[in-house]
Amino acid sequence: MKKILLICALLAALCSSAFCAKNPSDYYWLKIKPVRQKIWKGVKGMEQYSSRLDYYKPIQKTSDAAIIVCPGGSYHHLGMGHEGKDVALWCCSKGISAFVLKYRVSGNGFHHPAMLQDVQRAIQIVRENAAQYGINPKKIGAAGFSAGGHLVLMAAEFSGQDELAKIGLDHSVTLEPNFIVPVYPVVSMQDPIAHVRSRKSLLDSDQSQERKDEFSMELHADRIHCPVFLIANKDDRTVDYRNSVEMDKAMSRAEVAHIFVLGEKGDHGFGMGNNDFVHTTKWNDKLLLPWLKEIGAVK
Repeated sequence: MKKILLICALLAALCSSAFCAKNPSDYYWLKIKPVRQKIWKGVKGMEQYSSRLDYYKPIQKTSDAAIIVCPGGSYHHLGMGHEGKDVALWCCSKGISAFVLKYRVSGNGFHHPAMLQDVQRAIQIVRENAAQYGINPKKIGAAGFSAGGHLVLMAAEFSGQDELAKIGLDHSVTLEPNFIVPVYPVVSMQDPIAHVRSRKSLLDSDQSQERKDEFSMELHADRIHCPVFLIANKDDRTVDYRNSVEMDKAMSRAEVAHIFVLGEKGDHGFGMGNNDFVHTTKWNDKLLLPWLKEIGAVK
């Protein structure tokens, strides 16, 4: 399987005069009102949960792909703006349908398996209703930021662990995403590189070594069967960038088709928001979009 490594030099090149305009891209100002759907409505025993999908439909749809967006927030809260809405609007600006997932978090008293249940339910809904949305059920990806990056890695690695069946929800579609985009992701539960707050929020009081191993994504890379776009910065002050380095190594060993972008500077939490890192690097336009075209997600 092909593996491409892009290092900080590429991000530096994107910050040349040709790419350093400070004017925000048009997508920030798109007027698209999302259609909100409670994902557990009508599901016996789950109706009380407020998890939802916000569907952003492109004004000019040019792709039959869809991206489910999982904001970050240490599995404690959610950055629904720069890591949610802004990502969806960027997708729409490229003609891609987007669904922002508001999943359950520990700030509201939830831990595993709530998050995995939510993302699997989101994939099920989008895939089962692909014709209605005008998308290809074989082109449904997931992009996640920080803890949301861990969640999309779980979606890929734990797709055979059907949390929906466990709650009596029958379905006939695969729960595996067709591609994933972990952005400055939480990856490992192992000391010393684990993001402790995310680990605590996900695992609650049961943080045995067995559980740490189970939820360390780098230890199960061989379960990934879809292309992966991974990006992080060495000066990340929130999630140790070695999380992404270890994930890259593990995917290389497992021969997972992926691209790894490692920058020197850019810190954490840039998402696709209206900020200097996004404006100067244009990582979404100059790196992510070409990759989406390469894997056939967009034209």
